Amino acid sequence: MPKVLPIPTSGGRGGRGRRVSTTLAEINVIPLVDVMLVLLIIFMVTAPMLQRGVEVNLPVASRSQEISSERTFVDMPISFREDRNVYLGKERVRIEVLEERVRQLMVNRTDKQVFIRSEGQLQVQDLIDVLDTLKGAGVQTAGIVTDPPERR
Repeated sequence: MPKVLPIPTSGGRGGRGRRVSTTLAEINVIPLVDVMLVLLIIFMVTAPMLQRGVEVNLPVASRSQEISSERTFVDMPISFREDRNVYLGKERVRIEVLEERVRQLMVNRTDKQVFIRSEGQLQVQDLIDVLDTLKGAGVQTAGIVTDPPERR
């Protein structure tokens, strides 16, 4: 809204008694930047805390190597014996549906590798069931992830 300023009446102009002038309204961006930086720091701190996976006790091998690049992981928790559910990444999947989900993931990939992280207490037959399912989905290489011996 324009600001109306009164003009002194002692001037020579008799017809107009008021003059209209606009004020310069500027937005102070410093508080906005401060708030945005605080929000950025909050999200940077909390984002790694939200990423969680399934805790699995891996078996130990003396010649295991670190996996360097981004790979597809299938996690087999100890509850696999009862409910036949595995985790494809972070998604819980029944073993009957696993073949189709892995096939969809491998469509556009050149390296058709999947790594299995299973509980050390699971039976070998449970692991073989998952390996057969992965082979049926077109996986060329299926690796079993183990812990190096120094983590014992």
